[in-house]
Amino acid sequence: MKDAADVAEDVTNSKPLEIAARAGFAVSGLLHFLIGLVAIRLAMGGRGQADVSGAVEELAGQPAGPLLLWTSFAACVALAIWQTSDAIFDFGHLPTKKKVGKKLKAALQAVVYAAFALTLASVATGAGSDNRESTSDMTVNLMKAPGGVALLVVIGVAVAVTGIVYAIRGFKKSFIKYLRMPSQPQARTAVTVIGMVGYVAKGFALLLVGLLIIIATVTAHPEESTGLDGSLKALREQPFGVYLLAAVGIGLICYGIYMVVRAKLAKM
Repeated sequence: MKDAADVAEDVTNSKPLEIAARAGFAVSGLLHFLIGLVAIRLAMGGRGQADVSGAVEELAGQPAGPLLLWTSFAACVALAIWQTSDAIFDFGHLPTKKKVGKKLKAALQAVVYAAFALTLASVATGAGSDNRESTSDMTVNLMKAPGGVALLVVIGVAVAVTGIVYAIRGFKKSFIKYLRMPSQPQARTAVTVIGMVGYVAKGFALLLVGLLIIIATVTAHPEESTGLDGSLKALREQPFGVYLLAAVGIGLICYGIYMVVRAKLAKM
């Protein structure tokens, strides 16, 4: 059994998988970039779906769309496998508390990239669905289940707290420790500024999503739990919401650029 585990660790830490996993960061960056563009379009009175499903649909509409979708799918699967390997095999040298935290973070990131891969595959195979409706349906089903209301509040709080953590990470520039920063001062400054703006914007967007889940649950209006797309469209209807939405869009574009940069500079 130990030999099998060693082989699995060697495979998941191989150079080819690392290259593919780095491409997964770039795919995440591309998706966030497209979400940011849709958000700006919404702020200008246009239409679109400002979430991962909408970004994947935008990607599918490009020349060579199917090739882009399947290539992106493979990259996200590779990154999900890499993060799963981290969750299983890595961080053994750390104190127990830090080790558990690092492993849990890697596991959650693996789930996120696996979800990206599933979305890409569903659109590539023509089975894509409206994420806004699926989020509302999930909320309805959970509210009907025993303990579902409490679970939804916990999910909403977790998403909101994650947003706050992202924003704090941006303000404190703590994301830098995950990168091998370039030696040129101008390049270091550019990466730092783009990362700060991107992390704060993503944090704000996640905070909105979490708050909307909590409000929809507490007020028993599950149709209001509409994910990132619904949260950004709700923001547009608020005073100065158009400007805030445009700012979030710009920030998500910055986050997308940062993730593409991270594909090259990340400590794997």
